[in-house]
Amino acid sequence: MKFYRILPLTFMALLATASQAQTMVNDYRPGITTDGITYFLPQTAVRIVVTATRTTHHPGSLCAYAERYFSVSDAPQTTYDEWKIDDIQFVPYGVPDKNHVYTIALNPKSSAPLVTLAPDGRLLAVNTECDLPKELPAPKTTPLTKEQYTPTDFFSQDIQRAATESKRAELIAQEIFDIRENRTELAKGQADFNPENNEQLSTMFAELSREEKALYSLYVGTTSTEQQIFVYDYTPSVDVTDQLVFRFSRHLGMVDADDLAGEPYYLSVHNVTMLPDPTLDPKAAKKKELPDLRYRIPGRANLTLRNAEKEVESAIISVAQMGNIEHLGGDLFNKKYTTRILVNPVTGGLDKVDMDAPVK
Repeated sequence: MKFYRILPLTFMALLATASQAQTMVNDYRPGITTDGITYFLPQTAVRIVVTATRTTHHPGSLCAYAERYFSVSDAPQTTYDEWKIDDIQFVPYGVPDKNHVYTIALNPKSSAPLVTLAPDGRLLAVNTECDLPKELPAPKTTPLTKEQYTPTDFFSQDIQRAATESKRAELIAQEIFDIRENRTELAKGQADFNPENNEQLSTMFAELSREEKALYSLYVGTTSTEQQIFVYDYTPSVDVTDQLVFRFSRHLGMVDADDLAGEPYYLSVHNVTMLPDPTLDPKAAKKKELPDLRYRIPGRANLTLRNAEKEVESAIISVAQMGNIEHLGGDLFNKKYTTRILVNPVTGGLDKVDMDAPVK
């Protein structure tokens, strides 16, 4: 965040046309200049944040015997991934609109405002403190769970001495059946050794369960899970229908836009702004010539994201570039008053305006 103070200052438009604004952008860096403090109005972009879970299935070393001994026909025989989309969000954020750049210029008749700019030159506040724009969600991978088993810790001497894989599979399967039988007898109070209290009973159940899961994983395999965040940026300007944003595959995750292995997800944007037409205001032309602060009255857009089956996310958001640019009169910054302004960093609208007379 950048803070600037110039004595004395007033607000005036640097440029009268978009073409002049564009020329200025090419020649300057936002912040302090010989003319004063130059700032951008924002335009609104949207970050589409997709949160997905990737589950990797790892086969057990005895997966070929899963159906024979346990009637499990779908035990993984090779390593494969399975993806699932958990959440999709629209996150609006502001970027500099390089067609709308203005300057707070020197004028001896004005008060001296303290101006706060974002690092990219967007105007954030005048004569007051403000928070930095929130950090945007970024691509990220977070490991969640990984099943950890060490079956060899539970191998009997007979299992260790087994001469063939087939014989080892048979012995381990019998060991699993014995564990299940022991657990049933323990629950019924018919075991050779019965626990003295509930705590001891719980400990024995937990140990039997741990041993069974470790041995059983040799047949049905294990899984590891991670969460991944993907982001896609889009700047709405006009109405669009079914703009391809990404493709998603159940087994491959996010794939290239031209990879037909993934299911397409489409974005539609429709302007639903209800604003007066500034060209109908006979005073509009005169307003553009006044020395003042520029801000936006944002428009609104309806965003929807869908796949081939259904709409998966929708939202109505405020969009700076779909609204109007307005003027905050320069007389608010005369020496009789201290005016405090908070500007929305995403839409360019006025979040707060306070005006106090100076203490005499």
